[in-house]
Amino acid sequence: MPIQLFAFDTPNGRKISVALEEMGLDYSVHIIDITKDQQFSSDFLLISPNNKIPAIIDSDGPEGKPVSVFESGAILIYLAEKTGKFYPPKSNQRIAVLEWLMFQMGGFGPAPGQVHHFLGLENKDDQRYGLQRFSNETKRLYKVMNQRLSTHTYFADELSIADFAILGWVWRHARHQIDLADYPNVKRWYEQLMDRPAVQRGFAVKLR
Repeated sequence: MPIQLFAFDTPNGRKISVALEEMGLDYSVHIIDITKDQQFSSDFLLISPNNKIPAIIDSDGPEGKPVSVFESGAILIYLAEKTGKFYPPKSNQRIAVLEWLMFQMGGFGPAPGQVHHFLGLENKDDQRYGLQRFSNETKRLYKVMNQRLSTHTYFADELSIADFAILGWVWRHARHQIDLADYPNVKRWYEQLMDRPAVQRGFAVKLR
């Protein structure tokens, strides 16, 4: 049976649809409409106890038994280990992949996500402090990425799940008011990945 992907059209959802396409895995999509609070349904809670998308169910999990996985970073690692793709086999080669994956999960996701939130506030007084704080942090993170990519084609030595994780959020650069021309190495990396047929398929999948 195909892997079941429970997701919506968000950066975290797109990380997984891109990874599934790049890894050549068969999957079906179950849209969880977060604008209608579908993530709080009792059925979804069984596979995502934090009521967040994405989540997956793999009927052919470890030892051939079904397994569900929630949290996008955990899903990426699970899929990479399952397929042996985009995740180096040696532990010392995995360090950079895990570093940049955690960079995305802990920073480059939460910060621009808050930019999205504060931009949506109509009251300028409510918006001002939070928007300035998280916009500055988002720009700092782009500088970190731009510096890394000045000496590397990808965030680790080769294309990896870390790139897929970060790509989901750079995809929303316009929404968090970032001009990629200000970060030429990120722009080069972004355009290179978006030219990949599997990445294009991952973004074309209907998730809303």
